[in-house]
Amino acid sequence: MSSVRDAAGSAFGENVSGTGPAAALPEFVEYLIVGAGVCGLCQLQRLLELDADVLLVDANSDLGGTWYKNRYPGCRFDSESYTYQYSFSSEMLQEWDWSERFAAQPETLAYLNYFADKFDLRPHIRFDSGVTSLTWSEDELVWNVTLTDGRALRARFVLSAIGILSAPTYPRIPGMETFAGTAVHTFDWPEDLDVTGKRVAVIGTGASGVQVITAIASRVDQLYVLQRGANWGAPLGNGPISSDEMADLRSRYDEIFKWCSETPAGFIHRPDRVLSTDVTREERIAHWNELYRGSGAGMYMGNYRDTMMEPGPNAELSEFIAERIRERVHDPRVADILIPKDHGFGTKRVAGESGYYEVFNQDNVELVDLKATPVTEITPEGLRFGGDAGRPPIDVDVIVYATGFDAVTGPFDRIDIVGEDGLRLRDKWSAGPITCLGVQVEGFPNLFILAGPQSGSASANFPRGIEDVVNWMTEFATVINAEGIVRVEAHADAEAAWTAHVHDVNSRLLMSKTKSWFNGHNKNLDRDEAPRAMVYLGGGPKYRRRLAEESANGYPSFELERASVGAPR
Repeated sequence: MSSVRDAAGSAFGENVSGTGPAAALPEFVEYLIVGAGVCGLCQLQRLLELDADVLLVDANSDLGGTWYKNRYPGCRFDSESYTYQYSFSSEMLQEWDWSERFAAQPETLAYLNYFADKFDLRPHIRFDSGVTSLTWSEDELVWNVTLTDGRALRARFVLSAIGILSAPTYPRIPGMETFAGTAVHTFDWPEDLDVTGKRVAVIGTGASGVQVITAIASRVDQLYVLQRGANWGAPLGNGPISSDEMADLRSRYDEIFKWCSETPAGFIHRPDRVLSTDVTREERIAHWNELYRGSGAGMYMGNYRDTMMEPGPNAELSEFIAERIRERVHDPRVADILIPKDHGFGTKRVAGESGYYEVFNQDNVELVDLKATPVTEITPEGLRFGGDAGRPPIDVDVIVYATGFDAVTGPFDRIDIVGEDGLRLRDKWSAGPITCLGVQVEGFPNLFILAGPQSGSASANFPRGIEDVVNWMTEFATVINAEGIVRVEAHADAEAAWTAHVHDVNSRLLMSKTKSWFNGHNKNLDRDEAPRAMVYLGGGPKYRRRLAEESANGYPSFELERASVGAPR
C-alpha cells in the first residue's frame, strides 16, 4: 500500500496545530475538511473527538461560512433559533442564550465563534486557504490539494463542506462595469457600507432581496425595487425570547430535537395528516388564517399535505395568500405585480418576511417590473430601461444585486476536481448531479460530500440536516480507522439507483415542476432549461434511515479497500 500512509502513521493521533494563513501547513493529513461553516465546524469537532489527524481549510479570513459572508442589513435565518444549533453538546445547549425567535446574522456568527472557542477548533483551521484544485492519485491513494496561494498538501480523505449557496451570480447587463457608484452583491456586503440617505436600487426579490429591502427602506432617500420575477412571502413572526422562555426551551431540548427529527425538513413544522379536501372551505380558511398569524415556515411546511402536491389545493392556497398581499399593499396595481403568476405558493422557497409588503406603501419606494420594463444598460449614473412603457432612466448611488447563486453544484464547479482517469467532476455533472446517497460520486474515491446535491441537508433546516450526515461520516471514520481502510469509492449501480430514487421522490412534489435553484434553474447562467435533481425531497427521516441501513449492512454501496488486504481495484 501507499508509502504516504506508512509515513503518516495511523489514521488517528497526529493532530496539527497553529491557526490562520501563516500557520504551518502539513505535507499530509488523513482528513481534510473544506469549509468552515456550520457543517465543516461540526465535522471538525466530531473528528477531533476521535483524535483524528484532521485539518480544515477555508477561503475566508475567519470562520462562519454563510454567516461570515452574508452581512447585508436584515440577514437572518427562517428556522426557529432554538432549532438552528448543534444538538450533540448538552453543555453548550445549556450555556447559549438566543435573543430572538429568528436570530440575525451577527448573533448566528457569534454562536459559531462560541462553539469554535469552546471546543478549541481554531488551531485546526487554516483561513485564507481556499481550494483551487483536487487531483486524485491512484498510485498513492491520496488527493493532491492546491490552495489559492499556491501552497499544496496531500490528504487521504477529503470531506467537502463548501456552502451550497456560496457561488454568487450577477445579472448580465451591458455597462455594469461602468457604474460610478457602489455596486454590491448581498453575499459580499461590505461591513462599512451605510446606505442611509442614499438612492438605492435593489435587483432581485428572492429571500435575500426581501430581507435587505425591508431593512433599508426606512433609511434610504429613495429605494427602487427591480423585480425580475415575483416570489411568495409569508410573515416570519419574529420577536424577542425572554429569559423565562429561554429557560423553558432549555428544559425541553430533548423533546424539541426529537420532534424536529421526525419532520420532513427538520423544522418544528410538519404537514397536517389530513388533506385540504377532508375539511370544509370554512375550516381551511380558518386554519390558513391561523398559520398566517403564526411564525416561521408553518404556512408551507405545516399546511395540508396536498397543498404542496396537488395543483388544485395549491391554487386555492395561493389565492388565499394573494388576498393577504392585496390587503397589505394599498395600490392594487403594485399588489398585482407582487403576486407570482408563474408558480404556486410553496413551490419555491418562501421568503419569511417582516413588513415586506408594507414597504411598498412608502412614498420613497418604487416597484419596477422588469418584465414590463427590462434594464437595457447600466450607466455611470444608474440604469436605463426598455419596453413599451417608456420608463425614464434611474440615477442611483448604490446598486444591490440580490440575484442569487449558482446553487448546490456551482461551488464544486469552481474547484478543478479531477478523479480517476482524468475525469473532472464538473464534466460528470454537466447535465446535473449524480451521487451515491448524496455523499459520494463514483470515479472520485475518498471524496465525501457532507453538504451538497441530493443529500438530506440541502432542503432542510441546515443544522438538523447536516448532523445526520456528520454523524454518519463520523461513524464511518471509526470503521475506516479500525479496519485500516485506505480507499472508498461508490459503486456505479448504487449511484444510479440513488439518483433515480431522488428523481422519483422529487417528482411527487409540485416543487419539482417549478423553475428554481432547487431544480438547477438560474437565469444568470448559460445552462439548458432541463430540470436537475439538486436536492433530495424525500425528507429527513427517510434519508436518515437509508444512511443507517448503509452502515448496518457494512456499506454495500461502496467498494472498500483495506491496507492489509489489498482488495482489487
